[in-house]
Formats: sequence, C-alpha cells, structure tokens
Amino acid sequence: CSRWEEEKKEDGVKWMQLEHRGPYFVPLYEPLPEDVQFYYDGKPLKLSLATEEIATFYAKMLDHEYTTKEIFQNNFFHDWRKEMTSEEQEIIKDLGKCDFREIHKYFVDKNEARKALPKEEKQKLKEEADKIQEEYGYCIMDGHREKIGNFKTEPPGLFRGRGEHPKMGMLKKRVMPEDVIINCSRDSKIPEPPEGHKWKEVRFDNTVTWLASWTENIQNASKYIMLNPSSKLKGEKDWQKYEVARRLKDVVHTIRAQYRKDWKSKEIKKRQRAVALYFIDKLALRAGNEKEEGETADTVGCCSLRVEHIQLHPQLDGQEHVVEFDFLGKDSIRYYNKVSVEKPVFKNLRLFMKNKDPTDDLFDQLTTKILNTHLQHLMDGLTAKVFRTYNASITLQEQLKALTNPEDNVAGKLLSYNRANRAVAILCNHQRSIPKTFARSMQVLQEKIDAKKKQVEEAQEEVKKAEDEFEDTKDAKAEANVEKKKKLLKRLEEQLAKLNVQATDKEENKQIALGTSKLNYLDPRISVAWCKKFGIPIERIYNKTQREKFAWAIDMAGEDFEF
Repeated sequence: CSRWEEEKKEDGVKWMQLEHRGPYFVPLYEPLPEDVQFYYDGKPLKLSLATEEIATFYAKMLDHEYTTKEIFQNNFFHDWRKEMTSEEQEIIKDLGKCDFREIHKYFVDKNEARKALPKEEKQKLKEEADKIQEEYGYCIMDGHREKIGNFKTEPPGLFRGRGEHPKMGMLKKRVMPEDVIINCSRDSKIPEPPEGHKWKEVRFDNTVTWLASWTENIQNASKYIMLNPSSKLKGEKDWQKYEVARRLKDVVHTIRAQYRKDWKSKEIKKRQRAVALYFIDKLALRAGNEKEEGETADTVGCCSLRVEHIQLHPQLDGQEHVVEFDFLGKDSIRYYNKVSVEKPVFKNLRLFMKNKDPTDDLFDQLTTKILNTHLQHLMDGLTAKVFRTYNASITLQEQLKALTNPEDNVAGKLLSYNRANRAVAILCNHQRSIPKTFARSMQVLQEKIDAKKKQVEEAQEEVKKAEDEFEDTKDAKAEANVEKKKKLLKRLEEQLAKLNVQATDKEENKQIALGTSKLNYLDPRISVAWCKKFGIPIERIYNKTQREKFAWAIDMAGEDFEF
C-alpha cells in the first residue's frame, strides 16, 4: 500500500507520534566594523548595539522603493526611536538628517564578495547549510522521516506587507525561544531550547499539524512551523481539497439553478446571497473576510464590496447590463473588470445600491459566515474557496482540450499549456508587475531570432545552390548534398519556430503570475494526465519542488484522468 493510503486515524487526530529538534534560530546580530559609520547631520555618530542593528535594516533597503514611501519612513522612524537609548533620542530627531549610505555600501560589497567566492568556499558554505538542514529540517511523524517546510525563525527586519500596507516599515522583532510554543508527542525526546533560554510552553496536541508556533508582533498573527508540502500529511490534505472540488462538479448545476431562482426571492437577504454567489461562481471572486478598522490595508472581497466599488452601465462597448468592478483585493492587488451580467442580476444590483452612500456595503445583509453556512447546507465541505478551486481546475481542463494540437511539437504543446494556465490566472486575477529585466531579456531573445532568421535565409540559398548543381550533374554525390542541405534547413526552421514560440509566450506572460494557480488552485492530476497523454516530460511543467509537492498526483493519475 502506498504511503498516501495508509491506515486512517480517528477523526481530528493528525498524528500519533511527533519528534523534532524545534526551530532553528537565526544567528544573532554581528556589529558593524569600526570603519563603517552612521552619520547624523553630517557628523559620524556611534550607535548603541540595538539601535545600530535596526539602522542596518533600513540601510540594506536604501535602493528599494519602500524607503522612498512616506508611510514606510514614518513607521520605521517611530519604531526605531522607541528602541534608542535616551541619549540617542535626544540627538536623532529627524530621519532626513540620517545618513545610512556607508552602511548600505558595506552590505552591497559584502554581498558581491559572497557571490565572487571561489567554488570550494561556496561548497563549504553549502555543506554548513546542509548540516543545519539535516539536523533541524526533518521530524519523525508516525515512524516516517518527514521534511519540515520552514524550520528557521524569520529574521528581524522591517515589515514590508504587500500593496500599500499601512504598517509597512514597522519593526519586526527577533523571535526568541521565550516566544515559542513547542508541539510534539509526550513520549518523544522533547527539543532543548538554546543555552540559557526556555520555551514559552511545550504542548502535546495531536489534533493540529504544526510543530512550533509564535505570535509575530506586527499583525499579532500566529506563525507556524509546518511540514514541507511534499510530506504525506500535506499531500493528503491537498488531495482532499481537489476531491471536494470534484464533488462540487456533480451538484454545481443544482446550485446554479437555485441561486437563479433566489434572484427573484421575496427576501432581500436571499437575493443578496444569490447575487454574491453568482459573482463567486462566475468571476472566481474571493469571499472576503470581516476586518478590524485601521488594522490592515483596506482590501475587500465579494461579501465586503462597497457601493463605490462597482458601476452599472445599461450599455457599454456594445454589451448590455455591464458591471464595472474596481477594488483592491487580497494583498492589495487591484481587481478591475467589466462584465456583462444577466438582467436579473443587474436589476438586483440597482436595488441593492438604492439610497446608499458610496461607502455603504453593497451586500448589507450578507457576511462571509452567512454565505459559507448556506454553502455547507448545499454540500458537505463546500465554502466559497471551493468554487475558485473548481472553476480554476475545470477551466484548465477545458482549455487544454480546446488548445492542444496533437500534431504540434513539444514547444508548441507547451505554449498551449501555458495559454491554458494563463486563462486560469486571468480568471483568478493573479497579476505581477512587469519584471524589471523584461525589456532586456526580450531584446536578447529578439536578437537571437534575427540571427536565426539570417541563418535560415542562408540555408535556403544553400539548398537552391545544391539543387541547381544536381540539375547540372545528376550524380549521386550532388543528390546526397541536396538532402544534407535540406535537413540542415529543416533543423534551423524548427529552431526558429521554437524561438518565436518562446517570444510569444514571454510577451503574453509579462503581467500574469502563473505560479499561484499552479500551486494552489489547479488539480495537478489534470497536468500529469495531459503530460502522459501527449508524451511531454513532467519536468517541463513542474520543477523539482513542485514534483515533490505533487508526488501523490504523479503516482495516481493516468492519461485518462478527468477532473
């Protein structure tokens, strides 16, 4: 029996035995050399150790656009001053007078030096890292040696957040053993805290899967040390997730018929729920969670949309009943979309917006909790997120069917795969900013294409010359030469086609992030089956880490797998 299908435990129990070394704490701060100085108002100023450490966090980020943002600067300066000695607080009152450039240069040089190390030095560093990985990076769970995902604590630094996060620049403090709760089994060798320290607590809770936990100081969120995605536990959870989404396939028609009926309900509450569900189903919107005021960035999901986030157009660009969405979603990523919706949805939205201010909730009688409770009634295990997984996976499968041409070569088929993956990323609104190196690498590719075109033209001339010669002489040697030149031409033409495919792929992909959907929303069995069916090596789709994470799917799926 494969390790994916071993004996089941009672409900809620995740393991019987768990033993590990506890987290690896990042090394303590090393003071700057004497000749690297901080300047205030043009004069060198020796900082206390704690103050200097925080100064280096800011100095390292000088070439980053974060340090140009006012909110980042203010949050940093406020938190930095709190950690200063009273003497330092007396002197350092204005961030504008602080000069971190020498410290910045020190770290840039240090980085360059590390990159330039000779091979054997680099090998030595790698061996040291591997030794730490061996010692701290594995645990024993129910007799299996399993890899741990993130066994190191996060180093202290300045909080970045995503998008325009209001807390950017705040000081992320060093995690100490005294902050850490350890979780393991009673009979295991309990991990030792570092010399002179003790754990916050040791518990033996086999209903959770984390090995250690602490609370980070900026958002007061719990951080966990978990198993690596390739572990049995995570693999099972992943597999279960897609099985729930596959169950939705059997009832989705009933659910759609039901919410269509609810658009005409006598209760406004039901109508709001039905319209929100239509958006979640059709547009793969996230449900959105209730949040504390001012705690986090102002981001919303479907249930928390406000009147100001949508505009209604009876007619737009030749389409009827168009809803124009414009809001910041998860991680402050902007969602902008113009969608033609069904007439009853349009009329309902008009009704929901009547007599409301722009900052009022669109769905004022709906919360994510109400919606998910309703979904649970419709199907066991159904939440709004399952719709995203289902719609992403089904889109990939349908697009692969539509786009793959069995006659294409491997490069052509891979372009079709990436196009199918792009359709999903667009559905899920997974964007990225155009990579800084994009223009340069596109230019390099274009130069390669131009050079290859020239080679093709030359090879065409050569073929013509060889054919003329054969016409004249009609001898076997000349005939063989024609074949040889034709073969070369064909090879060059294939290479040119491959480069052109690469350029198309790159251009279409510049603002789209494929990785998120590939790792989190797409049933890997669809991709594995596609590879097996068309003879594409799996490593062309999944890198090593992804192949470890999806080992369960590579084991399971044959070429006829249907999501």
